[in-house]
Amino acid sequence: MAQLDESLLTDLPPFSALDRAQIRAILDQATPKRYDHESAIFHEGQDADRFFLLLDGYLRVIRTTPEGEQIIALHISPGQLFGIAPALQRDTYPATAMAATESLALSWPVRLWEEFTQNYPSFATETYKTLGARLGEMQTRITELATQAVERRVAAALLRLVSQSGRKVDGGVEIAFPITRQNISEMTGTTLHTVSRLLSAWEKSGIVKSARKRIVVTDPHRLLLLSGAQS
Repeated sequence: MAQLDESLLTDLPPFSALDRAQIRAILDQATPKRYDHESAIFHEGQDADRFFLLLDGYLRVIRTTPEGEQIIALHISPGQLFGIAPALQRDTYPATAMAATESLALSWPVRLWEEFTQNYPSFATETYKTLGARLGEMQTRITELATQAVERRVAAALLRLVSQSGRKVDGGVEIAFPITRQNISEMTGTTLHTVSRLLSAWEKSGIVKSARKRIVVTDPHRLLLLSGAQS
């Protein structure tokens, strides 16, 4: 792969306060790699030997319960750091990262983590902002699982995906990466049958369209009402 240009990082929050020479030094230590759709970048419990920045594509972050059930905990969008186990004082990855689409990421050896956080204050600041945002999303998910009916949970999950990755298409807003009904069931702690029943009913009502791992929200306002959020 050709040498990466500094412009790749200049507008991304962890690096936007750095000058081009600093960004060049960071890029010179990075390893770029492409990941096929549904391939794993790393696995839960694996030694955390690198940390990453997603340049293109989308990732699913998957946790496995003690019973062996997989739960989709988060989605990662382009421009975000991930696999940042050192920020959690961990030496293993707390979850599995899977490519939801063909993706491109940069990675650095974990031994550089302390150097980056000490020498580049904006990198440290944005890292902990990222952690805070993800912890906030996880708390919201836990609250939904504990207190909300399944219809609200599924509606809220679709709204989050639209907010994170939605792109305008004819007839609505499409989630920008392939997503199956099984994926949604793993996000919302419900069964595949229930998700299928809800999406089929919402499609008949003109709220969503779903086909071939693609979901288009055709009536975001009605989906918002179904989620229980204030309009």
